[in-house]
Amino acid sequence: MLDKVLIANRGEIALRILRACKELGIRTVAVHSKADRELMHVRLADEAVCIGPASSAQSYLNIPALISAAEVTDSSAIHPGYGFLSENADFAEQVERSGFTFIGPRAETIRLMGDKVSAIESMKKAGVPTVPGSDGPLGDDEGEIVATARRIGYPVIIKAAAGGGGRGMRVVHTEAHLISAVTVTRTEAHSAFGDGTVYMEKFLEKPRHVEVQVLADGQGNAIHLYDRDCSLQRRHQKVLEEAPAPGLDPEARARVLEACREACITIGYRGAGTFEFLYEDGQFFFIEMNTRVQVEHPVTEMVTGVDIVREQLRIASGLPLSIRQEDVELTGHAFECRINAEDARTFMPSPGKVTLYHPPGGLGVRMDSHVYTGYTVPPHYDSLIGKLITWGVDRETALTRMRNALDELLVEGIKTNTDLHKDLVRDGYFQQGGVNIHYLEKKLGL
Repeated sequence: MLDKVLIANRGEIALRILRACKELGIRTVAVHSKADRELMHVRLADEAVCIGPASSAQSYLNIPALISAAEVTDSSAIHPGYGFLSENADFAEQVERSGFTFIGPRAETIRLMGDKVSAIESMKKAGVPTVPGSDGPLGDDEGEIVATARRIGYPVIIKAAAGGGGRGMRVVHTEAHLISAVTVTRTEAHSAFGDGTVYMEKFLEKPRHVEVQVLADGQGNAIHLYDRDCSLQRRHQKVLEEAPAPGLDPEARARVLEACREACITIGYRGAGTFEFLYEDGQFFFIEMNTRVQVEHPVTEMVTGVDIVREQLRIASGLPLSIRQEDVELTGHAFECRINAEDARTFMPSPGKVTLYHPPGGLGVRMDSHVYTGYTVPPHYDSLIGKLITWGVDRETALTRMRNALDELLVEGIKTNTDLHKDLVRDGYFQQGGVNIHYLEKKLGL
């Protein structure tokens, strides 16, 4: 087992990783910016190192500072959490070259799946269903671009190969706007990601966002932990998730779950990962793979009983998976509401001091948060301050518990988006299950 893990992150995920380490008897090192001295995991870690000022670029994204912190504390591994450098292949490579274990996939795997074009090609070869598209980057020949769009059928979407988080994409409904859309997307992609490579896909009108959680040990063993529905999104950012995804075609679901498991073995995957799909009319279409632990991993843990972060740590220690596919049982239903320090109507961030914090409780209720009474939410980072998760023997029970838990949650001194979630869990269409990715924005009038 790993001896000492440096946690290269902050907030609730850093605390989540620390808890898993403590269960396994692994010592922990918390790195933090000057703005994050009072974070809960910094207080609880065996050691703490300040790695720079508040700016992420000078602290949590500062690779030399993180490597140095690992060196001075004699850490054996680095866990990147999610966000920041978690899917940065150069960081993973430098961690390994410096003699530490990177708790995640190999650098070459991150590069393979980080480029959307190469990821799609790899998934096709592995038998994972993909969206009809250009089968590679778009060239400079305008005639070929037009012919490709005609073959796929309008509407189409132009995407940056290095894009993510809803950036670097443009929908085209008519041929008259095609070439200009490709040109603009290329320019934006080069500016935002340093790579102007773009590709084309069929644009699905009313899909759902369904993803499959996987674990693989890089030793030929891989399992899936079933699926999640993450369709409630605002500007391509997830707001509320659930597991399992309701109302999927059972045969299509069984095929895609097995395909994801087999794909992990084919590409030699190591660690936790998520295959993301658009789901429409009973069909799955692969869009990307996240080579890290997801924000929404707790809903999967609640319905499978598998500690995903614990498995990450075991795998990084060189151990094989502790569970087989036949051991994974799906039990009940779970929801997760992302609680952000922001105005529920305008979505403007609301940093400041939390004057009173009371998390909800009761059977089937879990609150993953780094917040406490007296904590000051800094203005420098993502506004996520916690994740409220509920479980029930069925979807309605889990949803009822979520309604009650949201009513119990008390955060004063700052604004939160709790009222938005209270509205969503009482929304008639959402209660039926299976809303598409455009539903929330339509509901909000965006």
